[in-house]
Amino acid sequence: MSIHISAKPGDIADKILLPGDPLRAKFIAENFLEDAVCFNEVRNMFGYTGTYKGHRVSVMGTGMGMPSISIYAHELITEYDVKKLIRVGTAGSLNKDVHVRELVLAQAAATNSKIINIDWPEYDLPQIADFDLLDKAYHIAKDLNLTTHVGNVLSSDSFYSPKLFSRNLELGQLGVKAVEMEAAALYYLGAKFGVQTLAIMTISDSLVNPEEDTTAEERQNTFTDMMKVGLETLIAD
Repeated sequence: MSIHISAKPGDIADKILLPGDPLRAKFIAENFLEDAVCFNEVRNMFGYTGTYKGHRVSVMGTGMGMPSISIYAHELITEYDVKKLIRVGTAGSLNKDVHVRELVLAQAAATNSKIINIDWPEYDLPQIADFDLLDKAYHIAKDLNLTTHVGNVLSSDSFYSPKLFSRNLELGQLGVKAVEMEAAALYYLGAKFGVQTLAIMTISDSLVNPEEDTTAEERQNTFTDMMKVGLETLIAD
């Protein structure tokens, strides 16, 4: 049992999906996993372990932002020996070619956070996905005929920031696909502990296109394409 996760040793599989929303974790467990058992309810950050196509997998919420996902991912890796961690979350499009409900696979994650800079003040250390997971996810998404974008994302510490808004849009002009709040920290922990990490996002809103935003209920219950790609990637040989 760790500080923030009440699971006992062996309760959590060595591969896990990490939605930010704990209710999305509950949805995945109830709709995709067989014989799912809840292993965590601390702070209502629900976590479940079950089987998917005969493979033992887990799913757990991480909350919003890099400090939150860093706590849970760190404990999952160091206390529960998880080896594959895939974020399945939402993002806002920064690019005119990336539209609502399409998928983004974060090949790399730029960040305005100091969470990594605190450890490495001398370097602008790039945060990148595990290539094996990225390659598998891309081909799985293509086989499912899903519109999928691969490239850089921005992991931001700020959600409401008029000062940063225009600068974020400029990043879109440099090819950055979307803005979200967790991938860079997850990738850093993957590099730090030598485990595989990937972030798969569904575009929930666009900062550059006049498209209707998705609702909270839609974000919780309907982004099933992302969930399928994540699960198939976890179990792929």
